[in-house]
Amino acid sequence: MGRKYFGTDGVRGRVGAEPMTVEFALRLASAVARVLAPNGGTALVGKDTRVSGYMFEAALEAGFVAAGVDVSLIGPLPTPAIAYLTQRFGCSFGVVISASHNPFDDHGIKFFDSKGSKLSDELEEQIEGFLDGPALTRDSTGLGKATRVDKSRVVYQEFCASTMPPGMNLEGLKIVIDCANGAAYKVAPRVLTDLGAEIIPIGCSPNGRNINLRCGSTAPELLQLTVAGVGADVGIALDGDGDRLVMVDHLGRLVDGDQLMYVVARDRQAHGELKGPVVGTVMSNLGLEHALKAEGIAFLRAAVGDRYVLAMLRENGGVLGGETSGHLLCLDRTTTGDGLVSALQVLAAMKQTGR
Repeated sequence: MGRKYFGTDGVRGRVGAEPMTVEFALRLASAVARVLAPNGGTALVGKDTRVSGYMFEAALEAGFVAAGVDVSLIGPLPTPAIAYLTQRFGCSFGVVISASHNPFDDHGIKFFDSKGSKLSDELEEQIEGFLDGPALTRDSTGLGKATRVDKSRVVYQEFCASTMPPGMNLEGLKIVIDCANGAAYKVAPRVLTDLGAEIIPIGCSPNGRNINLRCGSTAPELLQLTVAGVGADVGIALDGDGDRLVMVDHLGRLVDGDQLMYVVARDRQAHGELKGPVVGTVMSNLGLEHALKAEGIAFLRAAVGDRYVLAMLRENGGVLGGETSGHLLCLDRTTTGDGLVSALQVLAAMKQTGR
């Protein structure tokens, strides 16, 4: 059939233009409920910090409740946090209202299944089959309910910290963390602080319109200047929904996704934890391929897009992959790309090697 609305990562567009309207979001929620929870269930709904997130959250809540699905609203939280918590809390599916690294006047809606994985093309096509019809409203005995579960974000923070080697902390490290004024602005600084790091936060003051604005992984210049200026050991830059990572060394030099993948691959290999090939994309630096080969590590290339990297990792029994832009997949730690978890893997390697 082909997909009309779903792209490589959910539905996305400019706010106020189709499909990113309140009316469409209501119908989308109804269609998703019919496919993913036809007999009722629970949806976990998170978002980033865009001002338009309020109206899309409300529209999705109404659509799900009308279709008989209970809704847990967790507020601003990174996309990978919703993937993890959907599975952890036993929800029927998870929803993220985010346009990732794009400007504030864009927005998007994406979904995870009950296992915290992105939806298959087949499921997205089934959902689109209901989108041209009216939204479903059950009678009063069949309606869902909505609950705010904001405090549950601490469960995700504890999970992130648990991906570090047992007994390791970040004491002695001075870290600048740039959250792009986005979804990770609360949890990322708290995780690093709880692990003992001294942190300097930037890009952690969202106002609904400054997400990804001259900050974050797509604009790391401020981070580079700040790391060098305050004499930090390292800088971390996430994007607006927290699934993308680039880092900065103590001299303010940018370290991209390919370089970070190499650092983590070497660390996993040194500890006997690297399984299968490392998977990049057709855009990955040739130097990465040569460097891994020199260490006896196989490297494969997938099409651009983290869902294709994920598929190739699963096909070949791999646990580590990613893109130059900073979408890194550490499948031995979590089910999807997670900028904060990936950063912790690099910090762990720094602590262990002293480099």
